[in-house]
Amino acid sequence: MKKILIAEDSPTMRSLIVSTIDALGEYETVEAANGFEALRILPREKVDLIITDINMPDINGLELVSFIRNNDNYKETPLFIISTEGSERDREKGLALGANAYLVKPFTPVELQSLIQEYLA
Repeated sequence: MKKILIAEDSPTMRSLIVSTIDALGEYETVEAANGFEALRILPREKVDLIITDINMPDINGLELVSFIRNNDNYKETPLFIISTEGSERDREKGLALGANAYLVKPFTPVELQSLIQEYLA
């Protein structure tokens, strides 16, 4: 079963993302409350997709994306940003750092599910 790491500091949003993924019935999720926790999880868990928020304490999502893309083990791992930061500049910055997709909150479950299926098919 493919595994998805979710780095999101809001327990409510993390729960919404997990339930959206669980509804697909074919993926396992691993949760991190911030970027630092995600970095601690990555060496211990083989993940097939990473979803991160931008605004988090400790290490923000853009720093997390940068670290992941500069690490040979995760260079090819699909990575999505989900954020309230909806400006074109924020989106361009996230994609330029190496995110495969950028969703703006609020997003629909179908949007997220379609992206997941597209990248993990």
